[in-house]
Amino acid sequence: MTTSLFWCSKFNEGLVTDENLGTETLAAPYVALWSLLALYAAARFLPLFADKVPVSVIAAMHVVPPLLFAFLHGASLLGRRAILAFFLLFFVVGNVIENLGVMTGFPFGHYYFTDRMGPKLLHVPILLGLAYLGMGYISWTLALLILGNRNARNPFAGFRLVALPLVASFLMVAWDFSQDPVWSTIERCWIWPYGGAYFGVPVSNFLGWYLGVYIFYQLFALYLRRRSAILNALPLRHWHLAVLFYTVCAAGNLLLLLGTPPGGLAAVSDSSGALWNIRGILGACALVSIFTMGAFALFAWLRLADQNQEAPSQ
Repeated sequence: MTTSLFWCSKFNEGLVTDENLGTETLAAPYVALWSLLALYAAARFLPLFADKVPVSVIAAMHVVPPLLFAFLHGASLLGRRAILAFFLLFFVVGNVIENLGVMTGFPFGHYYFTDRMGPKLLHVPILLGLAYLGMGYISWTLALLILGNRNARNPFAGFRLVALPLVASFLMVAWDFSQDPVWSTIERCWIWPYGGAYFGVPVSNFLGWYLGVYIFYQLFALYLRRRSAILNALPLRHWHLAVLFYTVCAAGNLLLLLGTPPGGLAAVSDSSGALWNIRGILGACALVSIFTMGAFALFAWLRLADQNQEAPSQ
């Protein structure tokens, strides 16, 4: 973490020349981005030691590296002011919607958070609000690639103004879809009192998630259009790292199959009394990770390759 913060301070000093590429690139942030990706990849092994590592520590290590990655990458792509606006928007709107959900049941369904994720802002763990920021930005970046916005002269105009938030929202919901039953039904970080069809999670949760993150993304797209924002030119390797980060997140869900269920239990019940096979939950989440998050990552990688061929000078 110290290394990442050091490179973050170096980034604020300006551009660094990369002799191997023969172009001006943000070499220092690139090293920091790699170190954060490596740290996050290592953190994905922590759930295998859940009997020795507190859940709050595991959650923090799943949140902090993506958060720092998003700041460095976003500052390079959009500028520091824009990425800070992104963070502020997501944190405020995210906490408003989550607190509204806890108090009223809209838009996710009735649920509440336990104390396992640490301190709360009103009814919502602070770590959860911060988790929106890192994966929210990475999902946004992959949506840019999938839509071919990387080389667009005005990436936030016309149909892209709405298409980008719509696609980015699918990427974010895929992230939640691949792990919500693990964090709720198995780990009890939040509770669905009436259970739900998806291993104790109601379908309304994912519909509410899509609505919520779409609101975030649409507001941010409108903010960027109002500022006539453009994307700063980044080397391909910076874009590749964003895709790799999303891929590592998906792959980390597969690692859970290697661990031992909490307490050695074969099954767990949700708050409605329904009994769920733990291996079944982990297996289903692994499949969702492969065929939703994995598919999005593959599309983004292929689109990046296509765009590189269309614009070889970049």
